[in-house]
Amino acid sequence: MNKFIDLYAFIDLAKSNRKYPENTANGLKSALKIFEKDLTLDELNSINLIEDNIEEVFINAVTKNKDKNIGSMNTYKARMLKVIKDYQKYGINPAKMQGWVIKSRKIPTRRVFKQDNLDKSTDSIQIPLSNDVNTPVHKVELALQSGQKAIILVPREANNAEIEALKKILDSLLIKG
Repeated sequence: MNKFIDLYAFIDLAKSNRKYPENTANGLKSALKIFEKDLTLDELNSINLIEDNIEEVFINAVTKNKDKNIGSMNTYKARMLKVIKDYQKYGINPAKMQGWVIKSRKIPTRRVFKQDNLDKSTDSIQIPLSNDVNTPVHKVELALQSGQKAIILVPREANNAEIEALKKILDSLLIKG
């Protein structure tokens, strides 16, 4: 009969044989610890009984761990079932562990854009994000009725057409009525 305590030894064995990475092994052990304190004596002595009663065990664990959200508890339940499944497949007969092929996870790679794509050209014009410190300007600050202020910066070398454009912009802000 396989006991619950055997799962801890199995996780250590799988980790030492590079079947579980260290962080995965730690996560699996955490899941076992959460459910272990809610198992009956019969369940501690039989992994098969835990599998049969997993829903009741899960409900008891959720009610006793109210500080953890239900999503976390579902994750812990899935981890415990994974350990039990792996143990039944590879842990009962350690010779089978040699044939245990671990799934490699694909790590998403960054997409590399082709340089010869004609639709995407680099910007050749650089726009300054702020004025130079020593830019000669006329600075006009207006206190508004709302308590805010409006600041207008006009370059000293502005020509008549640019000044007319500014006047039209300000005139468009007038409320007519």
